[in-house]
Amino acid sequence: MNAISTVVVYADREGYQVITGINHITLIVRDLDAAGGFWRDIFGAEEIYHSEKKLFSIAEEKYFLIGDIWICLMKGDSLPEQTYNHIAFSIPDSEYDFYVSILKAAGLSILPGRSRIEGEGRSLYFYDFDNHLFELHTGTLDERLRSYTE
Repeated sequence: MNAISTVVVYADREGYQVITGINHITLIVRDLDAAGGFWRDIFGAEEIYHSEKKLFSIAEEKYFLIGDIWICLMKGDSLPEQTYNHIAFSIPDSEYDFYVSILKAAGLSILPGRSRIEGEGRSLYFYDFDNHLFELHTGTLDERLRSYTE
């Protein structure tokens, strides 16, 4: 059964519950301590667990919280190259310049963003040490869609 037919089967099932949100995000990193510092310094993440030498999963890992978002960093090989696949976090527009200073103080390069139209928000794009791309975005989905239709 392919992905499209699976969706149709589930949509027809009475009482089917849709996904309620993201449970967690796992990223593979080569250095857990350096990556942990990156997540604390840039995102204000709180470390809540370190597996140390106990392997309950496939590798040593650390868990972090950003608000109620659970981030798992797992030790392994970095991505071989940078891509546009990314995770975007919301920030208030009033804090945009603050985050520019945080990224620069951390020695991170802010990438030129894609072209934007008025009203869809501003973004800061940057990579971590393991070629993961992140975005700090000031707009919402509703604002973006509204700007696309105006």
